[in-house]
Order: sequence, then structure tokens, then C-alpha cells
Amino acid sequence: MSWTEVVRIPADVEQPDKIVWGFTARQAAILAATGAILYLGYSYLGERIPLTAFAVIALPVTVLGILLAVGTHDGVSLDRFLLAALRHTRSPKYLVSALDNVPPPPAWMAADPGQLPAPLKLPTRSVAGDGLVDLGPDGVVAVAEVSTVSFALRTPDEQDGLVAAFGRWLNSLSGPVQILVRAERVDLTTTIATLKESAPQLPHPALAYAAREHATFLTELATRHELLRRQVLLVIREPRVGASGSSAAKARAYRRLDEAARLLGACGLTVRLLDGTAVTALLASCFDPMAPPLPADELALPNEVITRGGRR
Repeated sequence: MSWTEVVRIPADVEQPDKIVWGFTARQAAILAATGAILYLGYSYLGERIPLTAFAVIALPVTVLGILLAVGTHDGVSLDRFLLAALRHTRSPKYLVSALDNVPPPPAWMAADPGQLPAPLKLPTRSVAGDGLVDLGPDGVVAVAEVSTVSFALRTPDEQDGLVAAFGRWLNSLSGPVQILVRAERVDLTTTIATLKESAPQLPHPALAYAAREHATFLTELATRHELLRRQVLLVIREPRVGASGSSAAKARAYRRLDEAARLLGACGLTVRLLDGTAVTALLASCFDPMAPPLPADELALPNEVITRGGRR
């Protein structure tokens, strides 16, 4: 005779475990600390003030402890949200790109400089030629561009197949992954110039006329509208462990990227690893997404001094 026990597994596998009376360890600790504060307060003030006055004092403390224990804000526990808000309030708001602390102005300056800026600590240390981003102690990151498919134009059976293939990839994940969908400006200058240059070389006058008309259409389209294109990026991060953690993290990132390309290929998606130049341009565009891309020769190298007139 076999006996089977049915166990309910929450959909959120990252949900903390319930320790006592349906509360997590964090919630139980907050409630216990609240009870200890009330007990100590009653031990000290119980014989010195009336019970009604102590109840008036204890009520806000009790309500605050309960709110900190069970309250949430946008899916974040209230105590963690308040700590994050406190860190944000105390953190400097003016940040500049510097390796060390920003030195104060010279003493001979009579003007009040105000609050000094603080160094901007970006997680990215460097971008290798193969496109991997070095995050220092946080590991390495591989960034790949993923093509798209039209889900609405597929039949129900094809849609079920796409969902199943995508689900297999999600179930195979063994580390942090980010899917980033961003919009970037489209520059048709090169396309228009290519059409105008190749039009006289076409074998038939009708083709040349069509190429010039299409170049004119693209010129008017770029003039009247702000053209954008959607870019889907797959970001895979691998932590650095041990003395040889950098090379091992890179090997794991490449292996996970190859696995993603193989499993997502069943959905008709193409995964292409971005090289060092493409990743550098991508990171630069994140600071000003609507600005046109900078030429490669205008990007400053690490530790290169940037002056008002140009690089030095």
C-alpha cells in the first residue's frame, strides 16, 4: 500500500520560510523587539505614570512595530524600504567620475563651493575585447542581442510551442539573467547615402528611379518623425569565486550563453554576443539614450585625461 502526501509549493520560490505562527524570522524578530521595548518601558514607567498614560505611549510603538513587521511597499517589506529611504537621504546627490574622494577647493577661493561632489562608483570596471564586462568582485557579464518573433501571427499550436521552448530555457537557468528591452534612435543617413550612390549603377532605369524615390521617402520620414527601433538584450552574470575566479566566471558565462542560444533557437530566436566595441557603445548610450552614437575615435580610453578642447 502506497501513501502519497500532497505538498503545496508557492509560486514564488524566493519567498522566505514561515518560522512561527505564520511569521518569518525577520517578522518574528521585529515583533519580539517591539514586545521587549514595551516590557522594558512598562517596567520603568508602570509605577510612575497612570496605566492610561502608558497605554497612550505604547499604542504608537505597537502600531509601528506591527507595520514594520507585516507592512510592504511595492513588494518590499516596510523596514527594508525605510532603511533604503534613509540611506538615500544620507547619501550624496552630486556624483562625479573619480577614483578617489574629490579634493576640496583651494583655501584662497573666497566663494562658497557648497557641498562637494562624491565619487561615482560604477559597477563596470572594464570591457574586454571579447565583449565581457568586468564587474570586479561581482563577477563578469556577457551581453548578447536577441532577435524577435511575431507571436500574434503564429497559430495556437505554434504559440504553445514557443511558450514551451521559452519555458525550457527559463527552467534551465542556473544564475542571474536579465532581459532588457530598450528603444534607441535610428539613423538613416548611411542607408539614404547608399541608396543614392548605388542608384546610377543599377541595371535598369526603373530600378534606379525606385531607389531614388525610396531614398526621398526615407529622407522625408526621418525629417517628419523621430524613428526608434526596439533592441532586446540578454545579460548573463557569473560571480567570481576563488583565486582563478575570473577565468572560471568567463567560461561559465560563455557556456550559459551557448546554452541560451541553443534553447532559444527552438523559438526561432538568434542570440548574438556583442563584442567589446558594441558593448562600450551600449554602455555609453545608456547615459544619454536619445543622443546619436559617438564615433569610436571620440571615446576616451581608461585613465585618459579629457580636456575642454578634446582628449589629451
